[in-house]
Amino acid sequence: MIVSATAREPIRLLLIEDEEVDRMALERALRKSNSNVNLTHAVNGIEGLRKLRGDATTEALTRPHLVLLDLNMPAMGGIEFLDHLRNDPKLRRTVVFVLTTSAHEKDRAECYDRGVAGFIVKQNIGSQSTVLLDMIERYWKVVELPMS
Repeated sequence: MIVSATAREPIRLLLIEDEEVDRMALERALRKSNSNVNLTHAVNGIEGLRKLRGDATTEALTRPHLVLLDLNMPAMGGIEFLDHLRNDPKLRRTVVFVLTTSAHEKDRAECYDRGVAGFIVKQNIGSQSTVLLDMIERYWKVVELPMS
């Protein structure tokens, strides 16, 4: 089943990011922009998968949702997370935007090979997290996302 998100429906965004400064910048931009976003945070791919799947202590993130994924993290980095995500029948359709410091073509190619919706280099948005939020909000409003 596919559903089109409405303007009233909050964006369910999972940020998988180990850098506290980057997480705080996004949270600050959310407060300033008055965006309709439910932000969930995970510090690495392991925790991100747990939040997407749910477990005995955590309810799975409600669908539809979007993931903002850093690549370079401890325990489980972004590429490994994408491999697990794409091999999970229940999660393989999850929409993922990579948000990274890496501008390497190899990283970009590996991410697109794993079906990411976009590869965003942090330096390209700089301190303008509101630009990122605007892109996410527009995407959420016009794209039809899978419910399962």
